[in-house]
Amino acid sequence: MTGDRPVALVLGASVETPPPGIEAADDVLDLRYAPDAESMRAAMPNAEVLFFWHAEREELETAWPAAADLRWIQTASAGVDGLLFPGLVDSDVVVTNARGVFDEPIAEWVIGAMLAFATGLHRSIVDQQAGVWGHDRSTERLEGKHLTFVGPGPIGRAAASRALALGMTVTLVGRSARHDEEFGSVIGPEGFAEALAVADYVLDALPFTPDNAELFDAGAFAAMRPSARFINVGRGTTVDEPAMIEALRSGTIAGAALDVFVEEPLPADSPLWAMPQVIVSPHVSGDVEGWERAVVQVFTDNAARWVRGEPLVNLIDKRAGHGSS
Repeated sequence: MTGDRPVALVLGASVETPPPGIEAADDVLDLRYAPDAESMRAAMPNAEVLFFWHAEREELETAWPAAADLRWIQTASAGVDGLLFPGLVDSDVVVTNARGVFDEPIAEWVIGAMLAFATGLHRSIVDQQAGVWGHDRSTERLEGKHLTFVGPGPIGRAAASRALALGMTVTLVGRSARHDEEFGSVIGPEGFAEALAVADYVLDALPFTPDNAELFDAGAFAAMRPSARFINVGRGTTVDEPAMIEALRSGTIAGAALDVFVEEPLPADSPLWAMPQVIVSPHVSGDVEGWERAVVQVFTDNAARWVRGEPLVNLIDKRAGHGSS
């Protein structure tokens, strides 16, 4: 700490281009900026707080030996797989995320993707660009369809609530079997394949953890109906991408709407670009207008809590790799 205010280092920003609204933290924190790896390493010894705005995990890991006074990191994302590394996980440094900012926008994107498939709107857009009058097809209803969502965190729950409002039925698959006050039973991993088998739509809303790596593999896609559509707003690394591509090619599943991928940006030679039954979205499902200011608000509110010695919101279980209840 220098002076009366703890030093907070904002990673990936400068005095000239600060995160919008961060001046609200000036009263409680001594804000300093590290736009690049070199300035991060130089400023790290004095920092008690980090705001992980636009930075790379590898940069922080390199500077980590100098972080003697660090006590709290706020990340600007909901997922923390792009932040956590062994030294941080093993430390006493508290991590919080931007949970709550992206839940509703992503849920609306999920509903939009399902509506595109049901109405054929994604095909109509392609036909329009080609000048094709594709009237020889029918549409579907979402009402009466079944959504299985895997990863019943805030994003999945927000999507499931909207699905219920549209007359769909839902099945939840979580880390363990339990009762949920809003949705009823949550199925544990032992019922994963059975839950996939009854779905018209399968939503992957999982954070990435070692336990979730390529959870959606060839066996998972084989368990789905040939008419099922797969939607991923979690992490690309929860999917065996070649197995998914083969399932789409072979007709094992009917389609996919993907906002996340193993490699981002999606490589130009990926077959997913050219598949008419696939919706490719460039990891923007949560980037609603004003999201940057909303994320900064989470940080500034938490900063006020931190200096008052109050509990922080959006705590992360670092070993589990996701939000702590």
